[in-house]
Amino acid sequence: MEKVQSIGFIGGGMMAGAILDGMVNRIKKNPTEIFVSERRQERCDELHDMYGVSASTSADSFIGNVDAVLLAVKPQALDAALDEIASKVKSDARIISIVAGVPLARLEKAFPGHPIVRVMPNTPLSVGEGMSAYTFNDAAEAVKDTTAEEIFSSCGKAVKVAESLMDAVTGLSGSGPAYAFLMIDALSDGGVMAGLPRDYARIMAAQTLLGAAKMVLETGKHPDALRDAVTSPAGTTIAGVRVMEQQGVRGALIDAVMAATRRSEELGKLK
Repeated sequence: MEKVQSIGFIGGGMMAGAILDGMVNRIKKNPTEIFVSERRQERCDELHDMYGVSASTSADSFIGNVDAVLLAVKPQALDAALDEIASKVKSDARIISIVAGVPLARLEKAFPGHPIVRVMPNTPLSVGEGMSAYTFNDAAEAVKDTTAEEIFSSCGKAVKVAESLMDAVTGLSGSGPAYAFLMIDALSDGGVMAGLPRDYARIMAAQTLLGAAKMVLETGKHPDALRDAVTSPAGTTIAGVRVMEQQGVRGALIDAVMAATRRSEELGKLK
């Protein structure tokens, strides 16, 4: 496979900025090979100043020359973006889309014959701790394109899945940060109720979840084993865990993932 050299972003919002940060500051992509089309001139200037990339309010200056195109617009802006660029991209350009809920089949209609990768990232991408899942069309499988994996791994972790699992990805990792924020807020309230100052309680809650997550990822141990290791007989932790089980916290989280997955499926049928 010929390595992708240049890449053009269609859209320069928060997620695009996070990806640019990973590309420029983590995988050391040459900024002169990165181009951004963003309708707001002030955002173009900001991205240029921050990352040294070429940014403008039109894609015309680069769209016919770049090796890969990354679609980073909102779903409601996709049709207009496709009308602007679809007929102008290089015949062998890779297409990478982070547009929520848009299936490969729709992208293939706009870019027939092109290698296409659909990606579902989440918002912690903006701090380099994103969780992204991606899926290939047949043309991308044929060229064994590693561009998306390289880009999104630079902003956190990335895994390849079948497209049929994308709604489940949305329900878990796509919506998951909101569940974590709710838990951090609730734990903070618990700390305040127990007597801690609010600022300390919030830091303790957030760092505790961050540390627990890192232990799962870095040790490779099952969460149950790690929980058992910190749960002493007749101790404080088992008292707290017992209350969580009585209140159905585990079941509520499972149901939240399933509800978000079903809603993602419903929204997909509306498109």
